[in-house]
Amino acid sequence: MTKIAYLASRVTIPGSLVRRTDAFEHDFMMDALRGPFAERGMTVEDISWDDPKADWASYSAVLIGTTWDYWDRLDEFLETLRRIESVTLLFNPISLVTWNIRKTYLRELETKGAKLIPTVWLDVADEASARAAFDTLGADDLVFKRQIGAGAKGQHRLTRGEPIPEMPHPMMVQPFLPMIQTEGELSFIFIDGEFSHALVKRAQPGDYRIQSTYGGREEKITPSTDDLAAARAIIAALDAPPLYGRVDMLRGPDGGLLLMELEVLEPYLYPIEGPELGERMAAGVARRIGF
Repeated sequence: MTKIAYLASRVTIPGSLVRRTDAFEHDFMMDALRGPFAERGMTVEDISWDDPKADWASYSAVLIGTTWDYWDRLDEFLETLRRIESVTLLFNPISLVTWNIRKTYLRELETKGAKLIPTVWLDVADEASARAAFDTLGADDLVFKRQIGAGAKGQHRLTRGEPIPEMPHPMMVQPFLPMIQTEGELSFIFIDGEFSHALVKRAQPGDYRIQSTYGGREEKITPSTDDLAAARAIIAALDAPPLYGRVDMLRGPDGGLLLMELEVLEPYLYPIEGPELGERMAAGVARRIGF
């Protein structure tokens, strides 16, 4: 059978002694992919991206999956992806990954019409620049996020006058929007440029982080025509449709959706809420490798 690699990490691969609490999402993805890929004559193998024994050339394609430790080993990670792409097909490709890996890509999407939450970009997040962000944004409640990172790692929600924690990485700063605690964050999954499914992610009471690690919950939704159009426009802003992408959005004060993230690097694609995901992914990979 044609072999496809699904890139995992030491913190998500089954059997790891340092497995994350949300690594069950990795298991859900593998369960969703194996059957549909096998029906098309392909086998999916999960492998840690830093496995020294990996023979990348033996795979017809490599999918970037749950590589959820890359942000602290960025150079090594990108070098591995370049090495993979030199011997086989990589999805999504390194050119898209290097663009998407730093959240400053949002500024480019804004020039193409995406509506964003007002943002201050801090290449050096010292106390003076962090405190100045409250005045610049005209808000008393801010969220500080790493420009390179995911899963709310290294993220801080701060109110004016609070002590400023150490933030050794470049950060992005946005006003806290209460809608994250009421409606929640909307996610739209696209495979090969086509809409697959949508869901709403809600934080547990008293929190604002919607990730499962912090008790977040998901629910499948049928998006409105306007909401889906807003998400489609984000995918359409790319030069070419990626194999997979997730558009995360939050409703703004005017009722329209604001772009939180466009995830085309290592997003969890919520196969439980989208039971057709595996078949869509298998079909997309088969088309792209000419199988």
